[in-house]
Amino acid sequence: MNNTLKTTVLFTTLTIILVFVGGLVAGTSGAVFFFIIAAIMNFISYWFSDKIVLMMYRAQAVSPAEAPELHSVVEGLARKANIPKPKVFIIPTDAPNAFATGRNPQNAVVAVTQGILRLLDRDELEGVISHELAHIRNRDILISTIAATMAGAVGLLLRNVFLFGLFGGRNRGGNPLLTFLILIVTYFIAIFTQMAISRTREYGADETGAKISGKPLELANALLKLDAYSEKIRLDATPGTSHMFIVNPFKGSSFFSFTTHPPIKDRVERLKKLAYKY
Repeated sequence: MNNTLKTTVLFTTLTIILVFVGGLVAGTSGAVFFFIIAAIMNFISYWFSDKIVLMMYRAQAVSPAEAPELHSVVEGLARKANIPKPKVFIIPTDAPNAFATGRNPQNAVVAVTQGILRLLDRDELEGVISHELAHIRNRDILISTIAATMAGAVGLLLRNVFLFGLFGGRNRGGNPLLTFLILIVTYFIAIFTQMAISRTREYGADETGAKISGKPLELANALLKLDAYSEKIRLDATPGTSHMFIVNPFKGSSFFSFTTHPPIKDRVERLKKLAYKY
């Protein structure tokens, strides 16, 4: 399935979920209302999701004068990847992590935390940046932001629409347990769609990134470091955006112990095998 088709499927899935739940709690008027909401959310997720995510994490654009080494790494690797140099942002947190976002390679952003710049040496940083540039070149970034929007939207439905379905609308006097169960099912459909996309694309970005930088072992070392520090220094992340980061920011947490990323051990083993090919 190509990325254009995946994007269409995600837009369609989000619309179906919202319309279904709207009809469940308020009949035809509810379905129409949530169809309009879905259309608005699809529009926002396509044009503005990158800006929303960057604002969520208080990421700040930095110039080459402010972060010369980071810009040097991004520029050199973007040239190797044959894509336009993305904008460069830094997230003000000691938790080491990174992500890429944007609609396409012409409107892309690479965001790294202050913590990752302190933790990794230049070779390891090149491995991480090449992974993020691979997401841009593979056009994963739009899909990931739509998945984040989908998870957030259905989560919002659970918190708010369920109360309306339980205490008012068409379900007054109906079966609140059935309403609850259906909303739970739709919520996990969104979550597992998000997880499936992320797990597949992380393997692809590791491989493509290793080919861009020519440093699969350095990327493997960086993943091991990031994985170890993710438990020591927590990133104040939201569940709906966790799949966007290079390593899972919820590793070891209670409710979010399930992961949107493949196991680090598996990713490292794959990268070691790539190193032997080189």
